[in-house]
Amino acid sequence: MRYIHELKGWPNLVWNDARLSPLLAQVRHQEGHLLGRMEGLGFSLRLEANVTTLTHDVVKSSAIEGEQLNAAQVRSSVARRLGLKEAGLPPSSRDVDGVVEMMLNATQKYAEPLTAKRLFAWHPSLFPSGRSGMKPIMIGAWRPASIGPMQVVSGPIGHEKIHFEAPSAVRIAPEMTSFLEWFEKPTRIDPVLKAGVAHFWFVTIHPFEDGNGRMARAIADLGLARAEQSSERFYSLSAQIERERKQYYDQLEKSQRGGLDITDWLEWFLGCLGRAITGTVDELAQTLHKAKVWKSLAETPVNERQRKIINLLLGNFAGKLTSSKYAKLTKCSPDTALRDIKELIEIGVLTQDKAGGRSTSYFLKADKSDRK
Repeated sequence: MRYIHELKGWPNLVWNDARLSPLLAQVRHQEGHLLGRMEGLGFSLRLEANVTTLTHDVVKSSAIEGEQLNAAQVRSSVARRLGLKEAGLPPSSRDVDGVVEMMLNATQKYAEPLTAKRLFAWHPSLFPSGRSGMKPIMIGAWRPASIGPMQVVSGPIGHEKIHFEAPSAVRIAPEMTSFLEWFEKPTRIDPVLKAGVAHFWFVTIHPFEDGNGRMARAIADLGLARAEQSSERFYSLSAQIERERKQYYDQLEKSQRGGLDITDWLEWFLGCLGRAITGTVDELAQTLHKAKVWKSLAETPVNERQRKIINLLLGNFAGKLTSSKYAKLTKCSPDTALRDIKELIEIGVLTQDKAGGRSTSYFLKADKSDRK
């Protein structure tokens, strides 16, 4: 059986609108619902959510290719570039900064045309040393014919699974010209659907010697940003693809070996996108809860020690809060800690564990509606 790019009619891809329309409508509804909820947050919390999402996107997109990036370094790089000041984050490496630069260029500058020149600028960001692992590669240019046939594989070295073979190197320039012209040409295709088609088309061509998967997902993110007309990212498609990595490669392989109809791929893409948005709503519940708590405290003064403890309790606080732990975390005396805690109880922020005893603990109330 021939690969899809060898078929007569390529690259005129087709799909079944009747099958995809309900899924597309559902995803569009989910997008609107999520963006509506995020609009209700203040700038600082939206920025925090944006940084968190982009961090996940960069880390998970690399993880799909078997590359493990330091999440703290990625967050440090993203936060610095978006203007979010966070203490205690490690400095980021050149490799991390490069991947972040590519992703931010795709999402923050989504309105700029996607051109060969732009892709050539993205590519070296992924390989600042000019190597993929220990192997030197051609960067900032289409893959050369000298490397031979390009097989798309997944899995660890020595146990790779071949999914398909990409077009020969001599075809890449005209193939990419067609792709980029289509991507920038106004069409009646819904932009979300167009992002899914673009991802598949680019992966099929596999124009670079390495880094094609990450660049394909960056192109999809660019397309989704255009669909929403927003540079703010509140869900990570790459994070969801990483969770469904096997299905991702299975769908790519299956669609490469069929006809020009890619309905199955787009059906999976839309489903994966919907699951990404749903998962993000759950993950951002903590951010939304944080916003609700601080909104309820807008007219209630709290000192810096109390503010620090409230933020810790709204995050991943380990164990129970006691007066001695409060004193240690805020570097204050036991008496000051107990006084701060009593004030937070009086204004209805904290409540005391009914068990009491020698190590009385305290926890955060959900919101003002629960306060007495």
